Amino acid sequence: MQSNDITFYQRFEADILAGRKTITIRDKSESHFKAGDILRVGRFEDNQYFCTIEVLSVSPITLDKLTEQHAKQENMGLDELKEVIRGIYPRQKAFYILSFRSAS
Repeated sequence: MQSNDITFYQRFEADILAGRKTITIRDKSESHFKAGDILRVGRFEDNQYFCTIEVLSVSPITLDKLTEQHAKQENMGLDELKEVIRGIYPRQKAFYILSFRSAS
């Protein structure tokens, strides 16, 4: 069985499939992706494949540089977005924005 290239929490699956979530913010360990990459996407909880995305861009960012526009692309409010990121990466300061679109 083919493995997934990237995973998302299950709560984001519907937003990704509907095109409401078009970016993801990751740490350095997932900064190696590049524009044009086609990635198999799985759920974090059970690694179940649910779609394929095309990476449009990868750019560095810090938590304090996040804007309402980023939050909108994540389909949440800015405070909620920062809280989610701090919850996933409690000690990280530098991140990477992966912009993507559905490729399936």
